[in-house]
Amino acid sequence: MGFKCGIVGLPNVGKSTLFNALTQTAAAEAANYPFCTIEPNTGRVAVPDERLETLATLAKSAKVIPTFLEFVDIAGLVRGASKGEGLGNQFLANIREVDAIVHVLRCFEGEVTHVEGDVDPIRDADTVETELMLADLESLERRIAPLEKRAKGGEKEAKGQVAIMEKALVLLREGRPAREVALEEAEEKPFEMLQLLTAKPMLYVCNVDEESAADGNELSARVAARAEQTGAAWVVISAAIEAEVASLDSDAEKQEFLESLGLEETGLTRVIRAGYGLLDLITFFTVGPKEARAWTVRRGAKAPEAAGVIHTDFEKGFIRAETISYDDFVASGGEQGAKDAGRMRLEGKDYVARDGDIFHFRFNV
Repeated sequence: MGFKCGIVGLPNVGKSTLFNALTQTAAAEAANYPFCTIEPNTGRVAVPDERLETLATLAKSAKVIPTFLEFVDIAGLVRGASKGEGLGNQFLANIREVDAIVHVLRCFEGEVTHVEGDVDPIRDADTVETELMLADLESLERRIAPLEKRAKGGEKEAKGQVAIMEKALVLLREGRPAREVALEEAEEKPFEMLQLLTAKPMLYVCNVDEESAADGNELSARVAARAEQTGAAWVVISAAIEAEVASLDSDAEKQEFLESLGLEETGLTRVIRAGYGLLDLITFFTVGPKEARAWTVRRGAKAPEAAGVIHTDFEKGFIRAETISYDDFVASGGEQGAKDAGRMRLEGKDYVARDGDIFHFRFNV
């Protein structure tokens, strides 16, 4: 499984330019006016992982299949979106469907018109997130009233739901996102079912000028400080550089271009790494002569759940997982070498998958 990130932000901050670069398409029109993206554009991006190529080489795999990350380019939000301004209701509904929010903030000066007249990423962040909080506040206040009546009637489940909602309402009324709510373990699932916009993990993407791509600038430093205060993640990229990299034909050309700018990797790689950390994801592999393939699962998933990512039958009929760590697979020169060295383990239903595990699932349906 991959995961879906919604790219949001005010108009003309570089959202569609970033989306086009990430997906290496021109599916989203990057134009110098608001709402050039009316319907959400969706693109699947391969997750770069050097380990996959190494495994494929050792196993002489005929095909190499990465895992994927899905980006949704959502049209620019404006002040009043929670009340329907700027086609806001439609855009808020699109945000509700994603797993995490990639909030692009303009951290560069330039000729492109800014919807607020000048460049201030903290103000822009406040504008968008206030609309998300207002939408959450309206949603909770509408839903809590009937639940309170049921709770007063002694309904235990309703009491629990009201308690969770009240925790979120306290924060939202203080102007703080719902992701800061302190929850007991038993409250996590019911809270998730509320589908609050501000409960989603947030990644700030500081879109800087080319000269600031390596180390950021004063504007991106302010965003980094905000991220640390609000429990969000952040990354610095230059959408303009990403667009140039995407236009180059060969990997060698891309690497040479990045090095000329003092960069070791693309912004896409940094966004994916930040996204993985944000959603607490890990990668496991299946390797053989036909294909070497990467798969994504949430950290803490047990072996049957990982098997279910490949096929639901694998999870239903799970028997055991033949497991080799990535380091052992490489050090032993492949699967047979790992077996000969006693590095292959048989793991059962309670085994928690680890990043880099190579699995061969045994199942019976």
